[in-house]
Amino acid sequence: MTPADLAALLRALTQTVLTERGLDVAVLPETVTVERPRNPEHGDYATNIALQIGKRAGVAPRDLAQWLAEAFAAHEGVESADIAGPGFVNLRLAAAAQNSVVATILDAGERYGSGDELGDAVVNLEFVSANPTGPIHLGGTRWAAVGDALGRVLAARGAAVTREYYFNDHGGQIDRFARSLDAAAQGKPTPEDGYAGSYIDEIAATVVADVPGIADLPDDDRVEAFRARGVAIVFDHIKSTLHEFGTDFDVYTHENSMFERGLVEVCITELKANGTLYEADGAWWLRSTDYGDDKDRVVLKSDGAAAYIAGDIAYLKDKFDRGFNHLIYMLGADHHGYVVRLKAAAAALGHDPASVEVLIGQMVNLVQDGQPVRMSKRAGTVVTLDDLVEMVGVDAARYSLIRSSVDVNIDIDLDLLRKQSNENPVYYVQYAHARLAALARNAADLGLEADPSVIALLTEPTEGDLIRTLGDFPAVVATAADLREPHRICRYLETLAGAYHRFYTQCRVLPIGDEEATDVNRARLALCAAARQVLANGLAMVGVSAPERM
Repeated sequence: MTPADLAALLRALTQTVLTERGLDVAVLPETVTVERPRNPEHGDYATNIALQIGKRAGVAPRDLAQWLAEAFAAHEGVESADIAGPGFVNLRLAAAAQNSVVATILDAGERYGSGDELGDAVVNLEFVSANPTGPIHLGGTRWAAVGDALGRVLAARGAAVTREYYFNDHGGQIDRFARSLDAAAQGKPTPEDGYAGSYIDEIAATVVADVPGIADLPDDDRVEAFRARGVAIVFDHIKSTLHEFGTDFDVYTHENSMFERGLVEVCITELKANGTLYEADGAWWLRSTDYGDDKDRVVLKSDGAAAYIAGDIAYLKDKFDRGFNHLIYMLGADHHGYVVRLKAAAAALGHDPASVEVLIGQMVNLVQDGQPVRMSKRAGTVVTLDDLVEMVGVDAARYSLIRSSVDVNIDIDLDLLRKQSNENPVYYVQYAHARLAALARNAADLGLEADPSVIALLTEPTEGDLIRTLGDFPAVVATAADLREPHRICRYLETLAGAYHRFYTQCRVLPIGDEEATDVNRARLALCAAARQVLANGLAMVGVSAPERM
């Protein structure tokens, strides 16, 4: 019985108690809250439903709790139910009911943890979207890991997710990039507002090799050639790097296409027509203050050029036109102003602002030997995705970036991530899976098979703790999807690994020497198979491997 199964059972029993006592059933919420007590001595699970509805039903919460406890305890799946405090009900499950979660996991396999509550959501998930002017820096790397994990979690709960990369190939940063390449190819100093680093020299040399006679072109044509080929080189590198990092995108949209397709012009015409654009001081302004912005925004400048937000509005319209009903933008810490701005643009276009969701990610700092790591060997300015992977590998890099909430700054200890010890969280989790895989191989060598039908024999405290932890997984995934917090998966995996290691220390799974295998051995082997499955499912949701050997 999973926590969700238990919650459904308790709701049905509570409804029966209310009906039999002539109390108002309408006060009963759709879902009864079920939690695991902090102190395991208080029971396997607890509910506060009597406190929630007692007064509204016209009875003292503790009296209602007593009636509920009697009804709960009478059910075959509940071993005991006791009241505590002003109206809490603590429950212990019967072994057969509690342990049935093992069979549920083994039957579901890779699908355990999945759900369909987001089945109506058609989500456009935009993340990374780094400028094509150099390698992806640490901030973009964090989004590459977290965004991909969020996409996996949302899909697991039923959402149709399209991962999208917005390719910023329009604007002043591209001009500065092209001039930097041109200067590097000629051996000139980097322009004052340009890009530097050995990677610029490498790209410039590649462009010169790829475009014969580029040095002889007129200035404007030469810079344009460096722009076109240089951007393509960087973008190819970004896509390749992300793929190796385990992050792939379904759609790559070019910012420049918003202008080339005339979509910016279409949007401006539409907004003028519906009155959400107005003219002042020779420019055209979006009435964004009508939708909560701190000031109206220039969309069309007085010289007729489109402001940066014009492309954003066109891109927003493009996403809605493609049939998405929920847009998630994952942006860096310097983009707080975009939250209200994008919602205002959605409202101006006639869409529900709530369908636009903006997640803001904070900074990442690397620490080695107790000192911050700031410089890239290649980029010359900031540490890149390539640098991080070279230092600790893909799995450790991804896991360390995902396991913390994105709204906090994080320090990544490179020395810790290189350790093969329990102090290293990704090693701790992966080692638990590898240990379970080794156990399965040893059982196969003994000719011993798991038997979920005898799982009721597992009554040791560490067995129960492991089983209840396994039962928590679907709710953890559902919460991670609802709150857009894939770090919850990592934290759960660490809890699960701890529960397994404690179980393994206390409970011998395989017979030793000439001992005959018993049903307890077979039941424990089934429990281990379930734990292995859930660890694998959780690691897959964050895009980290589940090794068979370590």
